[in-house]
Amino acid sequence: MSHLPSRRHVLRSTAGVVALPFLPSLGFRRFAAAAAAAPPARRLVFLGFGWGVTEDFWYPDIKTPGPDYALPPGLAPLDRHKADFTIVQGLWNKYSNEGHWGSTMWLTGANRYAQPGQNFHNSVSADQVAASQIGLHTRFASLQFNYGEKEGDSGHGPGLSMAWDVRGKPVGGQNGPLAAYHRLFSADGTPVEKQRALLAERRSVLDAVLDNARYLQKGLSTTDQQKLDEYFEGIRDIETRLAKDEQWIGVPQPQAPLAEPKQPVSGRDEIGLMYDIIVAAFQTDSSRVITYRQPVASLLTSLDIKVHPHDMSHYHGSRNEKLDASQRRDLAQTELFAGFLDRLKAASEPEGTTLFDHTTVVFGSNIRTGHELTNCPTVIAGRGAGVKLGQNLVVPKNTPLCNAWLTLLKGSGVDVDRHGDSTGTISDLVA
Repeated sequence: MSHLPSRRHVLRSTAGVVALPFLPSLGFRRFAAAAAAAPPARRLVFLGFGWGVTEDFWYPDIKTPGPDYALPPGLAPLDRHKADFTIVQGLWNKYSNEGHWGSTMWLTGANRYAQPGQNFHNSVSADQVAASQIGLHTRFASLQFNYGEKEGDSGHGPGLSMAWDVRGKPVGGQNGPLAAYHRLFSADGTPVEKQRALLAERRSVLDAVLDNARYLQKGLSTTDQQKLDEYFEGIRDIETRLAKDEQWIGVPQPQAPLAEPKQPVSGRDEIGLMYDIIVAAFQTDSSRVITYRQPVASLLTSLDIKVHPHDMSHYHGSRNEKLDASQRRDLAQTELFAGFLDRLKAASEPEGTTLFDHTTVVFGSNIRTGHELTNCPTVIAGRGAGVKLGQNLVVPKNTPLCNAWLTLLKGSGVDVDRHGDSTGTISDLVA
């Protein structure tokens, strides 16, 4: 063949393989061979939890950096994956000063007081920076998954998810496994022509709003001009989303590779289901950038822990029920994370590699423990960003957390010079 079809052409022309991996065993050997000519897509997933960790139980000894460190008890369930993840110690978001916000500024590194006269300001999150480039060819540029309705005190802080757009505004997502499942795999029953008409109507309204905004632009003060510039950023974001909606009109949702989640589900079972759905999203190439804001309160309930999650995070002192709750929480979260890595390693790519080989996974929080915000707990796994794995990496104290995000973005093929308060990449993190 002089011209082999791209994956996009296949998606548009053959409904039977829409947004699914190329499967030679199902008879699509020619298309599978074409796909294998290009390397599989790189993917990024950020798994965030609130309330931090049990400090003496979770962190390796900083005096034994490198590959020959002893895995601490809180990370013991990851032993089988020890060569495939790196713990980075010494990172922080220097502007963060709110001990109960585990994810609000975790991926942004923003100064909440950066705007005069405002007591809250945020900036774009690392996942959205990635989505603007590596999310161009999937149905969803990014996906934002959150905990379900039964979650109580999460320790995450304000925001609709962990994602924030270029204006520093929260990006909503799906709450719980059922909503996430239907977002990915439930078909839109609206006729195609009506979808196009609704899209045209939204474009018409957007054009009118944009014309009015441009008319108002003349003679504005500097402050008002800045506000209007932010407004234009929002318009551009809407235009991008409309263009993507138009691109996928008439393209059927992929067939779900897993059953619809049964309700009700919460806590430990909820997290496990969400991990299954994230893997399914990657397998069907529905998205390549995902954030998941995990529950903590309902996780404790599912472990039959009666301690309030806020009280648990203040476990200081001698051994007591708060400390026990904190350690049990750590173990449960780590066991679930280890299972997620198992799933990524078991999911094959067309050319014989696995999802793990092309995915970067971040597991962590903006909170270390209690109200402590330095040395943010950070585990990085997967080979998608060319990270040096199997390490206890101790960076200079108070290295910007955004240096890690910049390193992962660049390693994932995102063209970006800086992120948040970054001062550069972390050379010791690069393989």
